[in-house]
Amino acid sequence: MQATFTHSPAETERKEPGIGGKPPVDRRPTGGGGGGGDDDWRRERGGPRDLLHRIRFFVFFGLAGDMVFFVMLVVLFFARQAGAHLEPHLHEHLADWRPVLLPPILFLNTAVLLLSSLTMEMARRSIFREIDVLEEWLGLGKPALHRALPWAAATLLLGGLFLAGQWAAWKQLTAQGFAFDRWSTPASYFFYLITGLHAAHLLLGLAILLGCLFAMRFLRRVELRQIAIDAAAWYWHAMGAAWIFLFAVLLLGE
Repeated sequence: MQATFTHSPAETERKEPGIGGKPPVDRRPTGGGGGGGDDDWRRERGGPRDLLHRIRFFVFFGLAGDMVFFVMLVVLFFARQAGAHLEPHLHEHLADWRPVLLPPILFLNTAVLLLSSLTMEMARRSIFREIDVLEEWLGLGKPALHRALPWAAATLLLGGLFLAGQWAAWKQLTAQGFAFDRWSTPASYFFYLITGLHAAHLLLGLAILLGCLFAMRFLRRVELRQIAIDAAAWYWHAMGAAWIFLFAVLLLGE
């Protein structure tokens, strides 16, 4: 019986050009334990999803460093709170920590920051809304962008209100005689240090969000706009969580 040979499954099939001819076709291998699907044949790397994951990694890595910094600041806060000095006339150690009455506006500021975190999350979810993203891919306008922009702008406004409220709290504390100088008490010094450093981080967040709003006007690909909003949202959420933590510490130090 004459033996019959077949071409390898991965061999390229070619035909002469002309009527009915086919272009070169790479036959995809099947069998061998694979599922035979497109994912088994070729997994594209370096796409938008991979880029999103890489950007998130760098954002989370930087935020982890910030959180460690805030934790160290809180450790110093409690260590200084437990400090005392020796009074020579009384021959005993006296605590030199005089609690500061926190300005009531801080509670309003906290509510404003929590609301801004909600609006930022709405902006992030809007830019990832599947039906709107599909319309943008089909060239039917920019519905995802138009949904996300008002929420992002509201976050920008609320963030500015929070910083203005923090400034008002500092003015109130100064009016009570607790200024940020070398003659201030340790409690007031740490109050300005903690709230000031957090405000600096939030100011950076406002700059990032403002730059994101301008960039989205020029980014043509919806994937890049999604990544920009996503990175800004995670940074903003982290600053909101950091403030809740720091504010709770300040309340315990009263």
